[in-house]
Amino acid sequence: MLINYFEPKHAIRIHDKILEISGGLQGIRDVGQLESLSSHIVNDEYYPKFEDKLTHIVYSLAMGHAFNDGNKRSSIAIGGLFLILNGYNNLIGTFFVEMENIVIWLAEHKIDKFFLSEIIYSLLTYGELTEEIKLKLVNLIESR
Repeated sequence: MLINYFEPKHAIRIHDKILEISGGLQGIRDVGQLESLSSHIVNDEYYPKFEDKLTHIVYSLAMGHAFNDGNKRSSIAIGGLFLILNGYNNLIGTFFVEMENIVIWLAEHKIDKFFLSEIIYSLLTYGELTEEIKLKLVNLIESR
């Protein structure tokens, strides 16, 4: 499967649009993080599968704080861009809805990158969160 990628300038445009719509402090805190993200996800030795790449995009943007504000919102939107670039248009709505709480729990350290990978795999493979993933989410969130 040929994978299509985005450049940091595309991520910045999406981020700026998100903040234009929903508000927040404009600007980039660390453009190097965006450049690093872009260079790492193309490397199949680091991230061999599409879901590994998408997981890294969402995780890095939500947790890395490349932008002054809106990092969690942008992680979802840029993850959505990656899905669209690779023909997963049918998953966009579900991805946006499910990831809204997921990135908050990620930022609160209630879930880790490994579990985020399981969640993304479920969305890509089944088009939804499996019952097993939902149960695991409930147990993790309630236990913290």
